[in-house]
Amino acid sequence: MLKTNFANTRSSELGLAGSKDLDASRNWFDRAKKVLAGGISSSARSTTTGDLPFPLYIARGLGPRIWDADGHQFIDYLLSYGACILGHGNPELVEILQHQLDLGTMFGTCNTLEVELAEQICQMVPCAELVRYANSGSEAIQGAIRAARGYTGKNKILKFEGHYHGWVDVLAISNRPGEAESGPIDAPRSLAHSKGMPDSIVREVVIAPWNDPEHLTHILDRHDGELAAMICEPIVANNACVMPQPGYLEFLRSQCDRRGIVLIYDEICTGFRTSPGGAQDLFGVIPDIATYSKAIGGGLPIAAFAGKRKIMDLIGANTVKHGGTYNGSPLCAASALHVLRKLNQPDTQARIAKTGQTIADTIKKEIHDRKLSAVVQGVSAMFQLVFNSDGRPLQQYRDVHRTDQKKYAAFRQSLLEQGIHINSSGLACWFISAAHTDEDVEITCRAVRNAFAEIA
Repeated sequence: MLKTNFANTRSSELGLAGSKDLDASRNWFDRAKKVLAGGISSSARSTTTGDLPFPLYIARGLGPRIWDADGHQFIDYLLSYGACILGHGNPELVEILQHQLDLGTMFGTCNTLEVELAEQICQMVPCAELVRYANSGSEAIQGAIRAARGYTGKNKILKFEGHYHGWVDVLAISNRPGEAESGPIDAPRSLAHSKGMPDSIVREVVIAPWNDPEHLTHILDRHDGELAAMICEPIVANNACVMPQPGYLEFLRSQCDRRGIVLIYDEICTGFRTSPGGAQDLFGVIPDIATYSKAIGGGLPIAAFAGKRKIMDLIGANTVKHGGTYNGSPLCAASALHVLRKLNQPDTQARIAKTGQTIADTIKKEIHDRKLSAVVQGVSAMFQLVFNSDGRPLQQYRDVHRTDQKKYAAFRQSLLEQGIHINSSGLACWFISAAHTDEDVEITCRAVRNAFAEIA
């Protein structure tokens, strides 16, 4: 067995010491390749160590920090892709979970905590009149799409190029198309994200460019009367935190109202993070259905979709089928209820916003002072640094093709070696937790300045 010793790890010992002292992670990956497909359990984990051909193996986390199997310590801004919004091992949450473990983890029956949690969601989320649970964001998306199709009696779905809505067949289409295969901007091609997806499913999904009212209008006209739903990430977390242009969400809302289309927000990343009521609360434009995962569970596997009663009632009547053995399990519901109650407190949101804004402002200052072609996108609770050719914000997926991914990789590697752990993908984002301290921010900003000095 590989052994990990944390006894000599001090708070000042951050980083990888040049990425050379990683024997434990290397050995764990060698073992994993013998029993896990590709040696990993998710496609996004293929490497987290820059040029090295193996990922970091994280052994523990506490607050905003994580330790790998070799004992290296990092300040964490990946946070399980935004899920651990209160930090790792939050003491109050641990106590709640320990109590629930004594009572039982799940029963396959109704339970009181799922009711309390749904009440909390309905209180916080503007569109939430009724709620259903799932276990992952992909499952929640599937439930929302089925509800929209059941309500409208139509099959086609409009999604936006480059928006990510999970790995399941229903919407794993045109997530990251290459520049040559995307097709014309006024009629983007619907492209399967993976082998193994039936052509019949791909044909049911219409693709449109983001932040482009003119082309979207033409696409909607061509498919008038065919669409059950339009779905979007209101902040495109999986495409460098591209923001909606002013008035664009209002435009989507008006088009859906006029054409009888169900508007769905994928709030898997933005939900409860960008404000207590998520992006729909932040922007003041309300969808018909919204989907949630990540932050809602605080690190436990729970998801939900919530929406207008007239749509969700079909699920309640069992006309639109929806199930799941683990849906709303007491253990996960207990975690989610605590997390949402904390996120509904102004001081929690303010702490997250202050931390993120300080780091984002430091990055912006470095860009300005060094006269770099780069931009920071998103909001204080979730943002990304993008290196590109002109320093202008990205507005849609095709702008990704003018980004400098090599420079981002060098920047990210410098941070990693200084003990700052962010997403390895330049098209994802930083996530901020309520556990990050002023000391963490100070260390992070110093590392940011050092990283810019190295790559400038």
